[in-house]
Amino acid sequence: MLRRSFLIAATATLVPSERVRSAGTPGGLVLATATPGGSFPAFGQALVEALRTVDPALSIALRPSKGSAENVGLLKGGSVDLALVQGDYAYDALRAEPEAGPRITVVAPVNASPGLFVVPAASPIHGVPDLRGRRVVLGTHASGLTVMGRTVLTGSGIDPDHGIEPILLDRAGDGAVMVQDGRAAALWGAGLGWPGFRTLAEAPGGARFFGPAPDAIDRILARGTSLRRRTVPADVFAGQHAPIETVGSWSFVLARPGIDGARVARFVAALARSQASLAQRDPQGGDSDPRNLVEAVPRGWLHPASAAYLRDIGALP
Repeated sequence: MLRRSFLIAATATLVPSERVRSAGTPGGLVLATATPGGSFPAFGQALVEALRTVDPALSIALRPSKGSAENVGLLKGGSVDLALVQGDYAYDALRAEPEAGPRITVVAPVNASPGLFVVPAASPIHGVPDLRGRRVVLGTHASGLTVMGRTVLTGSGIDPDHGIEPILLDRAGDGAVMVQDGRAAALWGAGLGWPGFRTLAEAPGGARFFGPAPDAIDRILARGTSLRRRTVPADVFAGQHAPIETVGSWSFVLARPGIDGARVARFVAALARSQASLAQRDPQGGDSDPRNLVEAVPRGWLHPASAAYLRDIGALP
């Protein structure tokens, strides 16, 4: 039986505000996502819809942002309650937090998104070595996805600043358009439901996806502590008929220092109950099961409410 903290609920609705502490009300949460056209806004919308199916009174207001780097700052400044943060940025931020007292904590997993490069199917580019000297979209300026792409290139023996012509975006959704109109030769992205991947896979002529070479994966994993070996199953994307070996990084829902534990407990309990609904709305929605935190992060990084939930279900001793 779940602890009483997970049964605490509130009925008021959050009034949007720049400062959560002045506008927050019981049950209401502000969640920072990223720029339009990326995976975080899409996941955020799917999350809100899925949570509504199990806890209609739980208010989640989505706040666009520049991505993971800005989201960490928003959490530290108390401007949002929760934020979606990619693994590299999350690990760095959590390592820098004090061991005691108010600090950023991990509330839930998002997904372990596999990273891939994508090019038009007619492109002469067939692998990472072919990217040398090409214009490659790596992501937005403040995105953890961009950091992961740079790690993949470096581990593959390509200087991400000089071995390619890197393109950084203000809006994540612009990358696929740049590949379609020829301004870029390739696009780096991550996630089975990432909008840029879908746009290019479904475009006339189709697309080709690839990850780092097998002999580069071990070197890449040694460079990125948040990275994991991942396999994209066959036929995830149109025209992709074989599995693709690559690397990916867990992303997380992080909480601001001092957030009310009862609101976090309610969020985690609702997330656990909404897994089937979330999986229907997002291709990797099932990855957000709180149980995945046990293997994804050290337990000392967990918010106490998340740790309590995992102990209640027997996932933590």
